[in-house]
Amino acid sequence: MTETPELQRCHWAAGSDALMRDYHDTEWGVPLHDDRALFEFLCLEGAQAGLSWRTVLARRDNYRKAFHDFEIARVAAMSDRELEERLLDPRIIRNRLKVWSTRDNAIAATKVIAEFGSLDSYLWSFVDGRTLRNHWRSQAEVPASTALSDRMSKALKKRGFRFVGSTICYSLLQATGMIDDHLVGCFRHNGSR
Repeated sequence: MTETPELQRCHWAAGSDALMRDYHDTEWGVPLHDDRALFEFLCLEGAQAGLSWRTVLARRDNYRKAFHDFEIARVAAMSDRELEERLLDPRIIRNRLKVWSTRDNAIAATKVIAEFGSLDSYLWSFVDGRTLRNHWRSQAEVPASTALSDRMSKALKKRGFRFVGSTICYSLLQATGMIDDHLVGCFRHNGSR
C-alpha cells in the first residue's frame, strides 16, 4: 500500500494542528453569504484582536453558546446583565470591550440589514459581489491590510461597528471568501477543493 502524499497547504496551516488544518481545508476562503455566519466571523475576528486565530477558533463553540449562536436579533437584544454574565465565562475571551462590542455589532448589523436587505449584500458590496483572487507565492507576500480593508473598516466604524480595524477587516475578507488568499501552491488555491 502506498502512502498518500500530504496535501500542500498555506504556510500557516501546514504545520498546524487538526483544528487549524480543518479550518483551512473546509472554511477559510470559502465564499460565505449567510448573515448569521458573516456576523459570527465579524465578531470572532474582532475577538481575535491581539490574539491568535487558534485561540479564538478553539473557543468558537463556546462563543456560539454564549451569544445565541450569533443570531443577530437575539444578540442585539441582550441585556447589560447578560453581557456581565459573559464576562464570568472562562470558556470565552473575557475582555469587557470585546464582549460588549458583540451586542453593539449586532445592533449595527440590524441597521445595515434594514437598509441593504442583508448583511451579506452590504459586506459583499465592498468586492462588487465577487471573490477577489490573489496569486501569492509566499506567506511574506500576503498583506495584513489593504486599501480595500481600510475602506471597509472606515465604513463599518461609521455605521457603529466596533473592533473592525483594517487588519481585522482584511482577516474577515479572507475568512469569508471575499478575498481568496490561498497561496499558489496550496491545494485550495483559486477555490479548488
